[in-house]
Order: sequence, then structure tokens, then C-alpha cells
Amino acid sequence: PAWCSVDLRDGNQALVIPMSLEQKIEFFKLLVKIGFKEIEVGFPAASETEYDFLRTLVEKDLIPDDVTVQVLTQAREHIIKRTFEALDGVKNAIVHVYNSTSVAQREQVFKKSKDEIKKIAVNGAIMLKELTEAAGQNYRFEYSPESFTGTEVDYACEVCNAVLDIWKPSADRKAIINLPSTVQMSMPHIYAAQIAYMSQNLKYRDNVILSLHPHNDRGTGVADSEMGVLAGADRIEGTL
Repeated sequence: PAWCSVDLRDGNQALVIPMSLEQKIEFFKLLVKIGFKEIEVGFPAASETEYDFLRTLVEKDLIPDDVTVQVLTQAREHIIKRTFEALDGVKNAIVHVYNSTSVAQREQVFKKSKDEIKKIAVNGAIMLKELTEAAGQNYRFEYSPESFTGTEVDYACEVCNAVLDIWKPSADRKAIINLPSTVQMSMPHIYAAQIAYMSQNLKYRDNVILSLHPHNDRGTGVADSEMGVLAGADRIEGTL
């Protein structure tokens, strides 16, 4: 599989005391040295530290030409705009947009219908496309139905396909559909079955990179990854 390091985001979130700007720069340099070609550098709109980190990487020319940095953003207008401000000057980027799709989040947090939640995803996808074109860039796009494992798999597929219909991925500019095990609600073979369903039912499948994002609540993050790749995934987001 293709590998994407999310140490600087999820790995950082796991720490009692988050990394400072200097520590993040040191860690980024280590990830480059190890050989990662895709590195998620964080959530630029979340805090000044996150924003300043990306700007420092750009302004000090610390991103090698063969490394793609990935930035995370919620599917919300002001957060997406702030993310694109942080990206100014980045040559190779993956803009990773997400919104939560699970039954629990829809009913208890957002109090929205399936159609309303799908519209949030679609609007986010449209905005990524428009802002990338306005910036004159060729950024790649990634979408995650956050809390995928708590979402009905046919509905998760419906939302992902609606996003793909906006992006219309091509062979030379593939889209990433990332399926997080945000909470490990089941054993690995269930996750693998969900991945297989998605792989078989996603539109534009030849032009989609199917990505896994396994958490480790049950201690089976590695098994989820192995089973998911066997079930059809192309890429893994993980942490050292």
C-alpha cells in the first residue's frame, strides 16, 4: 500500500502535552528522512500553532519536491478558507475534507437527516474544487466519512459517491476516499467486509485510491490494516 504518516496530527493528539512548533519541525524532518512521501502536517485552521507550522515549512523551504503534505479540514466554509490561506506556496498538497456520518452523530450531535449530512459533504467537496481552481493549483482531494465504522455502509458509500461526482477523478488526478475506524466497533474481519463493500461499490473506482485510517481502541489497528488491504484498500494512514 501507499503510506501516509499522520503522526503530526493523530499522533500529536494522542500526547498529553502536544508537540511544540520546534518539535513538529524536528519530527517532520525525521519523517522525510525515513522516506514518507505523504505526510499529514495537521489541521491548519484549528490553532495558531498548527497554522504557523505549515507556514514555517513553506517559508523555510523544508518540504522536498517529491513529498506531498496533507492538510485536514472540516467541511465548513470558514475552516476550508483558512486552510487554503495556510497552503499558499505549497507545491504538492492533498486537501483532506471530512464530516461525520454515523448514526449517533447524525441523531445526537447534528440532529440532521441523511440528506442534510450528505449535503455538508457535497458542499465541502464543491468548495475544495473551486478554491483549488481559484488558486491555480492542482491539489489532490481526499474525503473521509468520519466515524465510518458507525455508519451504515450503504449510506457511507452513497455519501462518498456524491463527493466523487463533484470531483470526477481521473487517471492523472485520482481522488482519495479514506475510511477511518474512528472507533473500533468490531473485529478486523468486519472492518474488512466494510472495506470490500466500498471497494466494489464506489464510482470511478479505477481513479480512486481507497485509504484506511485504523485507530486502535481494540488493539487491532495492525490487523485492521492487513485485512483492509486484502479486502481492496490501496493506502494506509498511520502513525509511528
